[in-house]
Amino acid sequence: MYSNLSRRKKFGVAAVTAIAAVSLLAGCSNDSDEPGTGNNSAAPGDNNAAGDTVVIGFSGPAADHGWLGAINSAAKEMGDSFPDVDLKIAEGTNDAALQISQVEQFVNDGVDAIVLLPTDGAALTEAAINAMNAGIPVINVDREFSSDDAARVTILGDNYGMGKSAGKYICGKLGDNPDAVVAEIAGIDSLPLTQDRSKGFSDALAECGLNVDARVAADFTIAGGQQVTEQLLSANPKIDAIWNHDDDQGVGVLAAIDEAGRDEFFMVGGAGSLNAMNAIKAGDTVLEATVIYPSTQAADGIALARLLVQNKSMADLASPGVPHRIVLDAPVVTKDNVDEYLPIGFES
Repeated sequence: MYSNLSRRKKFGVAAVTAIAAVSLLAGCSNDSDEPGTGNNSAAPGDNNAAGDTVVIGFSGPAADHGWLGAINSAAKEMGDSFPDVDLKIAEGTNDAALQISQVEQFVNDGVDAIVLLPTDGAALTEAAINAMNAGIPVINVDREFSSDDAARVTILGDNYGMGKSAGKYICGKLGDNPDAVVAEIAGIDSLPLTQDRSKGFSDALAECGLNVDARVAADFTIAGGQQVTEQLLSANPKIDAIWNHDDDQGVGVLAAIDEAGRDEFFMVGGAGSLNAMNAIKAGDTVLEATVIYPSTQAADGIALARLLVQNKSMADLASPGVPHRIVLDAPVVTKDNVDEYLPIGFES
């Protein structure tokens, strides 16, 4: 998508900015000499210098969704960008039992670190703890384990922050109209991430006197997005703004809107697909903004795993070591700043 050097700089800056913004630096240093625990023999400025080869095992999801596919490809690209990283990639899966066996195989193979986006955080917790107990640092991506002991580093997108960002954007446009009708097209309601996004959205709207007047939930698929949007539009003859949680299902959402001939409202998307960003840039649909949920999380995990094993620190931070918890930003992408985010957009 873009050069290794520019990608490494972009991912590195994004991770450092996010860490500084959330100030989650607890446990960044200690006095152990074990790999990945923070006895830092290299200065932050030496991070890009090649060191001893680091063998990293990566297990991610089945690429049955644009964002998930981007997670896997970005992780591979990050691994390829470092001459001192030997990245072992397990087959993407939505089967927790298979993923547990993949982690066990990484331990048996004696990898230096494991980067894991679990299909189910709770189900993979024990396997991750076993890896940690074997002296292999685990970097947990996106879906949290049920124990702090299961990961040396946890890298998360900000689901609550996504909702806040979407709500604040809508407030900025409709906050002076208390009668504005705001609709929400959620993802899978049973998932905590959907609940967090909806909570952030509701909280942000409340700050400017608005609320969610109509809500439907899809399933993160194009077909699901189209079906529930047809129902939403049929039941609500007047809408002023819509927040759709996911740009992949947003393809179906926009299809339903186009078929209904509705254009009296504007829409905010979620995740940051290339399709959505191109539509925002063109300005020819109701979609005028989207909220980033970074598909670079696993790539950040690869970069941090390398630092951990090589006993390096995060560049540009005063504190030594690598933080235990990183929550990435959820910025709003509009026509004014879309060019900045296009390089990390993913195909739906």
